[in-house]
Amino acid sequence: MSFTLPLGDSEISVSLPDCDVTVAEPPGGEAVDVRAAAERAVADPHGPELARLADPDDLVTVVVTDVTRATPDDVLVDVLLAELQRAGVAREQVTVLLGLGLHRPMTDEEIEAGLGDHADLATNHDPEETVQVGSVDDCPVEVHERVADADLVVSTGMVEPHQYAGFSGGAKTVAIGAGSESLIRYTHGPAMLASEGVRLGRVEDNPFREAVDRAGDEIGLDFCLNVTHGPSGFLGASAGQPRAVVRDLASVGREALSVPVSRDYDAVIAGVGAPKDANLYQTTRAATYVVLGDRNPLREGGRVVIPAALPEGAGEGTGERRFYDRLGGAESAAALYDEMRAGYEPGAQRAFVVARALRDHDIVVTDSRHPEIVDDCLMQARESVADAVDPGSDVLVVPDALDTLLVESDD
Repeated sequence: MSFTLPLGDSEISVSLPDCDVTVAEPPGGEAVDVRAAAERAVADPHGPELARLADPDDLVTVVVTDVTRATPDDVLVDVLLAELQRAGVAREQVTVLLGLGLHRPMTDEEIEAGLGDHADLATNHDPEETVQVGSVDDCPVEVHERVADADLVVSTGMVEPHQYAGFSGGAKTVAIGAGSESLIRYTHGPAMLASEGVRLGRVEDNPFREAVDRAGDEIGLDFCLNVTHGPSGFLGASAGQPRAVVRDLASVGREALSVPVSRDYDAVIAGVGAPKDANLYQTTRAATYVVLGDRNPLREGGRVVIPAALPEGAGEGTGERRFYDRLGGAESAAALYDEMRAGYEPGAQRAFVVARALRDHDIVVTDSRHPEIVDDCLMQARESVADAVDPGSDVLVVPDALDTLLVESDD
């Protein structure tokens, strides 16, 4: 059987004639026009309209996602600025803060591509330029000065499946993206990530999600405009109070992205594509989404195979470097997992969950520009997908692994 998978901004064709291949195709949902959906959401938000929250003399900070998210921030910021203008807020009173978390700063070219005509309003977040505005469970909540000093705080976001938050978006864009290491250290620490409720696709009764939402309260996030997406494109937008926005779009996402799994497989081939396959840090989400999701579809000894371009290698941000240092310096996945249960620095949490998955399953990355980095990190590099799958294997193909929720079948 032949099929296509994403690789960077393009696709590759794969043929596994000696294998039994099943393709996991989520329902996908019906695509919407992003601008029209965003305008409808802002006109009918969860809670007060943005124009009613704003005063003409307000200084406004809009926190947006960074290059690791495929959020249409150019459109969302444009819709938000139009609504602020309706309230009398001048454009020069608005700062657009790029919510990097511990990721690398965005380049001028990336900012221009992401924000279009509003790129001139943008500034990269710096975790060193933060001030404390409150606390969650005795953990300091620190946020960028431009957020702390703003009269009105607004955010964009992508509500998509997330390993820890269940679904991303909502207050996470501000609390993590515009925050310091303190909240990242707390929410991404081994005690939090080992909690039963911290799981891909789960929003309710999820301690990670609850901590991020409470941090958003401490920061004073007034209004957010989020979207969700699936294989068919953008599926909807929601605006207003962050918790309600996440619940709204997570429901849309679950319906569009869930695929029931009724049996086990020798290999799962997980597609990623741009922008997530720019580096190994982001690419490994595909493996942990498969192994540590609602339903692990692999047999004992099964493997995850991921074609990924990896033009940035392991990644260039603080978190990505810590991820590489941990995995690259480890003797084995089991030893690294046991060592990291005692604690680790913010950003290294992806090494922790990858080590957790590697204890039971091999992770093979193919078609990359940096196979040596893959091999350094306790994973296996292969030239092609066909080289990574044994003949006669029972294979599950998940073309869009980051937008597919593998769930237990009712059968």
